[in-house]
Amino acid sequence: MIETTNPNLVPVSAEIFLLIAASAILLIDMFLSSSKRALTYYLSLATLIVCGYLTWCDYSLGLTVYTFNNMFVSDPMSNLLKLFTYLAVGITLIYSRQYAGERGMLSGNLGGEFYVLALFAMLGQMIMISGNNMLAIYLGLELMSLSLYALVALRRDHAASTEASMKYFILGALASGFLLYGISMLYGATGTLDISQIARVAAGATANHTILVFGVVFVVAGLAFKLGAVPFHMWVPDVYQGSPTAVTLLLGAAPKLAAFAICIRILVEGLMPMAVDWQQMLMILAVMSLAIGNLTAIAQTNLKRMLAYSTIAQTGFVLLGLMAGVVGGQQDNAAAAYSSAMYYSITYVLTTLGTFGVIMLLARAGFEAEELADFKGLSKRSPWFAAVMSILLFSLAGVPPMMGFAAKFAVLQAVLSTGAVWLTVLAVMFSLIGAFYYLRVVKVMWFDEPEESAPLAVPFDMRATLTLNGIAIVVLGIYAGPLLTACMHAMNATLGT
Repeated sequence: MIETTNPNLVPVSAEIFLLIAASAILLIDMFLSSSKRALTYYLSLATLIVCGYLTWCDYSLGLTVYTFNNMFVSDPMSNLLKLFTYLAVGITLIYSRQYAGERGMLSGNLGGEFYVLALFAMLGQMIMISGNNMLAIYLGLELMSLSLYALVALRRDHAASTEASMKYFILGALASGFLLYGISMLYGATGTLDISQIARVAAGATANHTILVFGVVFVVAGLAFKLGAVPFHMWVPDVYQGSPTAVTLLLGAAPKLAAFAICIRILVEGLMPMAVDWQQMLMILAVMSLAIGNLTAIAQTNLKRMLAYSTIAQTGFVLLGLMAGVVGGQQDNAAAAYSSAMYYSITYVLTTLGTFGVIMLLARAGFEAEELADFKGLSKRSPWFAAVMSILLFSLAGVPPMMGFAAKFAVLQAVLSTGAVWLTVLAVMFSLIGAFYYLRVVKVMWFDEPEESAPLAVPFDMRATLTLNGIAIVVLGIYAGPLLTACMHAMNATLGT
């Protein structure tokens, strides 16, 4: 571990480059006509590649470096999550290009704001992932949230998008209030916003335990909103359905990695002495998310809304991993439990990218392919993409040998090692219930007659990326070891500091 008092800019090089590049892209885009706006797209992808290279250089060193008076940390966990964040945003931009163009989101007055806002949202996510101070984490959270609010409302002439943006903004402000109030109580109890210092004070006898517990309750409520856990899930189905599908994917993929990261930073690194208190809350949130998410998804005919409730249920599994780290005051199970939750978050993001990619693939100008009936007979129009969608849905359902099965198995193994057999059985039962609505989509694609027979016109970059996305879900399911090992190594490094 390396600690520096003077600002060391090397660990922050990716964030600095992204800030400069996003600002430059915004200025360049002002002078581009609609016909030349592809340059904004290519510059955005190039920015992600450079950020990926800079982060990979840090990751390959395997060091934990604190800078900016310990407000920012670069460690294996943050670097690994950032690499997958770049991947998620890059794939989202590729999938979204045709969809956004057909809906006027890349032309006229809107210009390239879609790309720039996506990059600024990603900058907020990177700050959240590397934040080692409550204030830094909150600033990153608000940067991401404000960018996403604007993205949801990007189609100003679209009533559903405007309504979704207002709901998201109002409930997001409420959640920020919860989080800020919790942070203020933690500050009042410990006298610091530094996560490492909070952990030291909380472990001692000087802090007021009652105030700490109240602070933890409000912080967990704020985090649960960002994760979309029950009962703070009200915004998820409405915002997913009302947003343009391209924006729904920006909401539902990369931010989940940042939300997981701040759970680790605040709860595990900062409030580990309070684990007995927050683990009980996470267990309740997990069970409710699994139950309501899976049961409500069965009744949905809108695919985006169904996937929103699926997201809530998948969040339940992430919370199960997070609540299984400390058993009887011992942290022997911590690395395995938290790394399983990290692996599950990455798996969910990669799978979600593909499912929404297929939805955008079937959409066209003036038509949103988001109803279950829109997928009828997809196998007759495009057997390959029907197969890719089936793989993705099987992964979400946890069918072997897909990546989702390995992720569910890792989390259930961590929960079972705590001795909570009833909780493991409950999670398996709700997974079986959840398999129904995933398999229903597969049935519609392969056994129902198509309502139209026109072949799909798919751009080459989207076709290639979607194909690789589907193949990766199978390969990473069969060979889950390397990624699981990387998650375990990252979590051991984080817990070791």
